[in-house]
Amino acid sequence: MAIDVGYEDEVITTPFTFFATAGSISRLGAKPIFADIDPKTYNINPNLIEEKITKKTKAIIPVHLYGQCADMDPIIDIAKRHNLYIIEDAAQAIGASYKDRKAGSMGHIGCLSFFPTKNLGGYGDGGMLLTNDSILADKLAILRAHGSKPKYYHSVIGINSRLDAIQASILLAKFNHLDKWNEGRRQNAFIYDSLLKDMDLITPSAESFNYHIYHQYVIMLKSNLRDRLKDAMKEADIGTEIYYPVPLHLQECYSGLGYKKGDLPFSEEASDKTLALPIYPELTQSQQ
Repeated sequence: MAIDVGYEDEVITTPFTFFATAGSISRLGAKPIFADIDPKTYNINPNLIEEKITKKTKAIIPVHLYGQCADMDPIIDIAKRHNLYIIEDAAQAIGASYKDRKAGSMGHIGCLSFFPTKNLGGYGDGGMLLTNDSILADKLAILRAHGSKPKYYHSVIGINSRLDAIQASILLAKFNHLDKWNEGRRQNAFIYDSLLKDMDLITPSAESFNYHIYHQYVIMLKSNLRDRLKDAMKEADIGTEIYYPVPLHLQECYSGLGYKKGDLPFSEEASDKTLALPIYPELTQSQQ
């Protein structure tokens, strides 16, 4: 809303993400355009973005999936060449960094989530928007309060998107522990890497220029083994999850976009073969 995305505009993003990434585009009457992922990191492949750009393209939404930043420099270069906005979906990546730049600080707007299971989680739904652009900051502040400034005077139609004060208090109390918790997840990831190195599966690939905060630790298996492993873990009372079983371009609600199975093969393979293991910072090595 703050960058005036509207009817028939196009926004390029990844199909391998939580639905909200694309839902925010569709809610404004715009069209999500999906570019396939890098099969190693599961993040959007920058090399596949430029070919998707048309006269209708307004923005790019890279997603820093599982706590690892997308490869931002080429995405920033593309956006500058085509005069496009970048909105970072950093919902899973608070505290992650890319070449010493923090997730959420590299685009025009960065989006954080404080859902209770996130690395910094509240006691309910909540989130935050980040920007270094004072004009965008003013627009965002007005939009989040029903489009009013001053109170009860509405120049635009906004929404009710204010963080509850009690959630802010909880998050402020927890914030001082975030770096320690992120490092705990990283240490657990390194232990998993060692424990699983000789197994017939693929462990997460962290780019050397990234500080990965492992919101999720996701392994890839042969497709006929993934569901069997998930069932076996459930029998053993060990929580696992599939993020995400159906890529967005194959979701029923997006059937009108004209995508078919096989169009974005790496996203489809990830949906068929990946499984997230427990990675929370209090996890002990014996539990692993």
